[in-house]
Amino acid sequence: MIRLSLRLLAPMMLTAIAMPSPAANPTDIPADPVIQMREHWLDADINAFNFRHSADMFETRAVPHGDAVRALPDGRTITPPPFQLNGVTRSYDDWARRTYTNAIIVLRDGKVVFEDYRNRSHPSDRFISFSMAKSITSLLIGIALDRGKIASLDDPAGKYVPELRKGAYGDVTIRQLLQMRSGVDYDERYDFGEKPSVAALIHRHAIILNEERFADRATTIARAAKPGSRFNYATLDTAVLGWVLERATGQSLAAFSAANLWQPAGMEGDAFWIADGPEGKGRELSGMGFNATLRDYARLGQLMLDDGLRDGKPVLPRGWMKQATSMIPFAQPTPFGGRGYGFQFWQLDDQPGAYTALGLAGQFIYVHPQSRTVIVKLSHYPLPEPPHVMEETLAYFHQLTAP
Repeated sequence: MIRLSLRLLAPMMLTAIAMPSPAANPTDIPADPVIQMREHWLDADINAFNFRHSADMFETRAVPHGDAVRALPDGRTITPPPFQLNGVTRSYDDWARRTYTNAIIVLRDGKVVFEDYRNRSHPSDRFISFSMAKSITSLLIGIALDRGKIASLDDPAGKYVPELRKGAYGDVTIRQLLQMRSGVDYDERYDFGEKPSVAALIHRHAIILNEERFADRATTIARAAKPGSRFNYATLDTAVLGWVLERATGQSLAAFSAANLWQPAGMEGDAFWIADGPEGKGRELSGMGFNATLRDYARLGQLMLDDGLRDGKPVLPRGWMKQATSMIPFAQPTPFGGRGYGFQFWQLDDQPGAYTALGLAGQFIYVHPQSRTVIVKLSHYPLPEPPHVMEETLAYFHQLTAP
């Protein structure tokens, strides 16, 4: 063991203290580790972990659960069948790994028949929804309409948010926003680099750096087409819907979600929204920032399947789910197979009445009314998404819903 006396160390200590400090050099300061974590949120080698730890990286707004929890009783347990497609047979485990599954649950008639947590995930983990949040925002719009907070779906957004009147969103109706038919000049491309897209700029400045609110640029955005004339998937449309909700209800999105959806629906755990903008001042990311447990997403799917009823009592307005999932079909399927779009819900297949709340990187609440089945699959697809994952995911869903 080396022993150094303070008498020997003292001259060195004094020399160190007496040394003049060099001029400040910004390049000597490491990057903010929180910003770095956010920048690597989607990285394929760590996203299986990141997607259930968003609260550790972002500012959040709590959505507390209530006292009366909706039971999810066990049903007749199923053994997941081998996956079969195009003459190829794989085990369930191989399918789950090929489709980057973090967690999956299957309800039949409101009962749990299969549940699987993978990649060291746990029932208490709260998983990022990504764009499944758009479907939740649609439910909240329906509730606000039913409560008279919104007078009509054909009201222009500018009626509730006057700041929007100077841009292309001012006279876009709430219905057109729900249908992703705003006509504004926005392309859902996340092109970073020397000439970043508007979507990339919003993502970086609102979500990564927290310098602005997601919907701020909606006040000055230009028009590309007549409102209602074409489908154009735009998270900015849903951000505007969130802003409308905030102004129409006089509440934050988190508070309105908790009091009018999360608690009446009987959710078991607290959820949260990721917030944009300056700390303490930003608003909830209504288009992509909801987080909840696997089982609570399943409860939400069951609520939708039951036309908004919980134990015979309405949580959602009667008929809202039928209206919200009445799809406008596409002339041609989208690159990932989308066949139609409703009020922030997707039609992904030809199964009668089936609809999906769909999020980036493989987040699904798949509702199959014909078999009374709800499937929630929370995934960690690498980006860009491999071409096989959507086809193989839906094919297995069809196996699980088959008679």
